Parts: sequence; C-alpha cells; structure tokens
Amino acid sequence: MDADKEPLAEWAERRDRRRESDRQITGRRRAEPMDPAAGGRAAHLAPNTPRLLFELDEDSGVWMPAGVANNAAEAAAFIHGW
Repeated sequence: MDADKEPLAEWAERRDRRRESDRQITGRRRAEPMDPAAGGRAAHLAPNTPRLLFELDEDSGVWMPAGVANNAAEAAAFIHGW
C-alpha cells in the first residue's frame, strides 16, 4: 500500500506493534536525566547529568526505580549490564 494513502488507524496499529517489538529487543532497563532541561534521554545532550535508573517489572509492566547513575556513562553500564 502506498504510505501516503494508508489509513491513520492502520498506521497507528503498525507503529504500536513496532514499538512493542522494539521494547522487547532493547531490554528492560532505562535511564532518565534528573535535570528536566537535559532534553530527554539522549546522552550526548547532557553527558555529565545524573540519571535515574529504572527497571521494568515483568509482572506489572511498570517501570520501577532502581537507583541513580552519576552520568551517562554509568547509566549506559547499567542499561547494558557492563
């Protein structure tokens, strides 16, 4: 189907399926900058900003706090299990 003519509802369903599969691939951990001005989770925007660490609770599907990293490098180590 031509992407320009795809109904919005079908596109949204496809997007949601892709997001779910991406979450399965990327794991169950994430980090969020503690400074709201840091601009999201991109490490290059504020590499020295402390981050809150989260793990996904498999039973409830809720992100639970797991600790604090001093910077983006420590957060990456937590996320990737280094």
